[in-house]
Amino acid sequence: MPICNHSKSFAQDKDIPSLAGKVILVTGGNVGLGKQAVLDFAKHGPRQIWIASRNVDKARAAAAEIAQQVPDASSCLKLLELDLSSFDSIRRAASKFMAESPRLDILMLNAGIMAVPPGLTEDGYEMQFGTNHMGHALLAKLLLPTLEATAAASPDVDVRIVSMSSFGHTQVPKGGFRFDMLKTTAEDLGAYGRYYQSKLANVLWICHLAKVHPNLTVAAIHPGLVRTQLMEGATATPWIVRTLTKVGGALLTPVDQGVKNQLWASVSKDVVSGEYYEPVGVVGKASEDGRDDALAEELWNWTEDELKAFE
Repeated sequence: MPICNHSKSFAQDKDIPSLAGKVILVTGGNVGLGKQAVLDFAKHGPRQIWIASRNVDKARAAAAEIAQQVPDASSCLKLLELDLSSFDSIRRAASKFMAESPRLDILMLNAGIMAVPPGLTEDGYEMQFGTNHMGHALLAKLLLPTLEATAAASPDVDVRIVSMSSFGHTQVPKGGFRFDMLKTTAEDLGAYGRYYQSKLANVLWICHLAKVHPNLTVAAIHPGLVRTQLMEGATATPWIVRTLTKVGGALLTPVDQGVKNQLWASVSKDVVSGEYYEPVGVVGKASEDGRDDALAEELWNWTEDELKAFE
């Protein structure tokens, strides 16, 4: 894939087509980029938008706020309790969704944590890897039958999975993906080292997902440096981000602009399945490891082996 350094023009109001009849699920849809994505989708008439969140009260408040801005959306907004650090929670969420919706057109894997203290998920994975990668991988795996059935219903149906990654994946040392630390607290990697590894996992998983499910269109994206709440739980912050924050975030992209890349990846006909995109629609910026098909397959197989016990 040749490098394209030119950002694509994308305006939510005119470039998102009609979503009539479509069903959308957004993880972390109660806040930040996820909430903005739900708002922008809601303006285009989908059948349902599921707001997945650890806290249903916060999801309910977000839905009420969105419905105030888009009154017609009140009937399409659905709430889904989802804790990505708990496989039990993920299975309950997937079961609820599938019991209420026979189709799924856009699965936006938006939620995530960044630079949190060392710890393990409920199921024994390094907290950031477990939440950002394993949780989303299990959710997608459980929903794949619905995604596949939706794609098979008609040759005109366009089914998407969009995974939130980060340019931070390029900061993992070449060949430095540490399989031996994925079920430990990985304290030696540091808060950001653990985060970067989870974001590389997002890129690699999407890369191989495209090969395993060629009838779906899948992409990993970096939103840019966006003014969100993601850094609130961080235990350390890079000096450049600290500097930007100190000047009031004036140089950080506002959320309504930062959301463009994931929305573009959700609807654009220019998306090449399996690619990683920087804002907006810029391809060819993945790290060497992020383009390593053998590493992507190794991570995919490792993940699938782990998830067999939790399906």
